[in-house]
Amino acid sequence: MRLQDVNISETGELKLDIMELPKSCVIIFNEGRVKLTELPPHAETKIVTHQGKVTRVKWDEGENF
Repeated sequence: MRLQDVNISETGELKLDIMELPKSCVIIFNEGRVKLTELPPHAETKIVTHQGKVTRVKWDEGENF
């Protein structure tokens, strides 16, 4: 699975070392949960929501010819 859980401290703080993050990534916050994923070099990434909640993340990947 591409989405990685990101831990939130007991005090509700999110701590990330930006030097350890991928070059291009997206962080998704949804109902108290946080997930992170690296963006592929050639793709369309869709974040699908329903009633204001994230339900899925889709990747449509390709390659340059």
